[in-house]
Amino acid sequence: MKSTFLTAVFAATMTVSMPSFAVDDSDRPDHFKGKPSATLAEALANLQEYNQRLSDILDGELTPQKMAEIHQLTYTLEVALERIDDEVDTMKDTLEEVHLGSELMNFERVKVNGVKYLEASNQLVEGAQ
Repeated sequence: MKSTFLTAVFAATMTVSMPSFAVDDSDRPDHFKGKPSATLAEALANLQEYNQRLSDILDGELTPQKMAEIHQLTYTLEVALERIDDEVDTMKDTLEEVHLGSELMNFERVKVNGVKYLEASNQLVEGAQ
């Protein structure tokens, strides 16, 4: 009951205190910390779980309490997407090493980086299935 009340109070405060004009991200205070995504696997798991939570909320009628829930869960989604973006950037760099190694016929460079690339990228492929 107490958490429901606090969520409703937060939602009402957000509705009343939010200006009607766009706010620069740098001007927004951090209200919540998202669930950490220390690894790609963790980020993919958080993305799946919190996407489902968002989907479940969006299936029903939106209320101030549900808007507060959405606001809070987006922090975890943002953290997960940030980790995925970082990991994909690393995959691109690793794949470039495979590419360059193949041009130079550097077998060791291709083997080491190819395995590293596949280990990371297969997590995305498996997560998409």
